[in-house]
Amino acid sequence: MSEKRSKQQSWEERYAGENYLFGTEPNDFLAEEAARLVPGQRALAVADGEGRNGVWLAGKGLDVLSVDFSANALVKARALAAERGLTIKTEQADLFAWDWPVAAFDLAVAFFIQPGRAQQRILFAAMLAALKPGGMLIFEAHAKAQAASEFGGPDNPDHLYSAATVREALAGVEAEIVILEEKTIIRRGGRHPGKPAAVVRLIARRSV
Repeated sequence: MSEKRSKQQSWEERYAGENYLFGTEPNDFLAEEAARLVPGQRALAVADGEGRNGVWLAGKGLDVLSVDFSANALVKARALAAERGLTIKTEQADLFAWDWPVAAFDLAVAFFIQPGRAQQRILFAAMLAALKPGGMLIFEAHAKAQAASEFGGPDNPDHLYSAATVREALAGVEAEIVILEEKTIIRRGGRHPGKPAAVVRLIARRSV
């Protein structure tokens, strides 16, 4: 079995159950930044899993494309949208092989995507290129301090972020950093509610 197929099978198995692995409420940081959203905006929910963020954005009046590696996850995303009387578009894709749209979205959101450092640069470039000029990226992921925690996050430190590595990954990308911070949060939802998490948070705006 090829590495890609093995990875695909792993994600399909992860999302095969009836329960929503990370719950159905949006990422805390996204919800906190709701005032930045404008109904009618076109939004890209990157690695959206079972749709908790994409569906929430649709509920705010945005036109959402939810992208994920797992077909099972996207089935559940569409079901969640239907349950709430909403519609989202979905596309199954490997983010590092996908033919990313260019200058197509007003907003991109991405949470806890934790590739290795070399791929982090590729990911940021692709997400920002997918935005129209003036479009906004809202991003959060585990920070390097999370390596000491038992409550989530990759074991490999190369897959964790810092404000410095995010700034480095954005070097050469035409984007204005609006917010870039490392902090410890207390999760309100997800797999470890009530537990601390070390995160990096970014809001960036495509400048041209």
